[in-house]
Amino acid sequence: MTVSFHTLGCKLNFAETSTIGRLFVESGYTKVDFGCPADVVVINTCTVTGQADRKCRQAISKAVKTSPNAVVAVIGCFAELKAGEIASIPGVDIVLGTKDKFNIIEYINRLNMEEKAGMGEKGIAVPISPDFSSSSFFPSYSLFDRTRSFLKVQDGCDYHCSYCTIPKARGRSRNAPIAEIVKQAESIAGQGISEIVLTGVNIGDFGKTTGETFLQLLRALDAVDNIERIRIGSVEPNLITEEMVVWIARSQRIAPHFHIPLQSGSNKILGLMARRYRRELYAQKVALIHKYIPRVAIGADVIVGFPGETDDDFEETRVFIENLNLAYLHVFPYSERPGTKSIDLTGKVKTADAECRSKILIELSETKRKLFYQQHAGQRFQVIFEQRSKGGMMTGFTDNYIKVEAPYNAFMIGKTVAVVL
Repeated sequence: MTVSFHTLGCKLNFAETSTIGRLFVESGYTKVDFGCPADVVVINTCTVTGQADRKCRQAISKAVKTSPNAVVAVIGCFAELKAGEIASIPGVDIVLGTKDKFNIIEYINRLNMEEKAGMGEKGIAVPISPDFSSSSFFPSYSLFDRTRSFLKVQDGCDYHCSYCTIPKARGRSRNAPIAEIVKQAESIAGQGISEIVLTGVNIGDFGKTTGETFLQLLRALDAVDNIERIRIGSVEPNLITEEMVVWIARSQRIAPHFHIPLQSGSNKILGLMARRYRRELYAQKVALIHKYIPRVAIGADVIVGFPGETDDDFEETRVFIENLNLAYLHVFPYSERPGTKSIDLTGKVKTADAECRSKILIELSETKRKLFYQQHAGQRFQVIFEQRSKGGMMTGFTDNYIKVEAPYNAFMIGKTVAVVL
């Protein structure tokens, strides 16, 4: 039996897909590339934006076309929120939400047994029974990359931003105990992987179910042998403390790299978004990090075209970001999601205006990234090379997230190499 996978969305989804893939292999399946004929096709979905929803439907269409006799299983966040809609798509056999997806093989076996007994037919969707208690946390990590592993340390979110469906799709904040996560990190290290990226929905909120803290987790992971580098995923600005920053500055393994969601530089828009901070706090956190870690890379997420965002509000955001010591931006046009509070807000922004604002901030991001790179030219860094690129070159990253290109050398892939930028 063969199985293929297609993953949409965040690093957390990739970690979970990789874990589910190992479950299939342990059950005797052989993995093949998505788009090749397979007996089972698994599509792990995202629902952060309308574009993610469209990509899910496109992936389903491709799966049905390339593997018309396959069991097509759609799992994850979009499946959690739109089970009925997905189940009605011709060719879809199984729909599983964010909790049930780890029991996917059990559901496939059940479906096959029902078909053999003449009890079932193509197109049946397994009902979703979401359980977001602390016991529903399922550990996951990826092993599809020779140099980097995404390690799930937290799931769910207790924040309820007015534009976001993730709390509904993934439930309340929860996590495994630190001791269990350390064992997973040790297992990853035993595979010869050089870098671990900590992933989750709101990882700075770690510890809600175990009475532990995110800083305690970092300290425990820092003591794991044979891991060259630990990179922190996205952390909310209100959850960054001076104690955390000081400790990271002293660490030999935690990368000097923060990704801190901003979303808007306008306090008015931050209020409409129901974010838990204001721009002044964000600026304070950026300054605090640079105080202790001068060569740090700080990235930010920004949403443009949010309902109520005027030209003046956007200009306030642009100027605020321009004056922040950031290394790059991830820019997203606002995407209206069913069931969120932002749908009822007035002052809808035209698509063309949102796209224009997005282009402006993307250009600003490139300017900031170029300046950040130039500031480190001529300096010596440790680079972990990851892959081969076009033209006989290979690429990798410094600890502070500078992308480096060098002539391909197979012996350097997955290794830490000292280079002058």
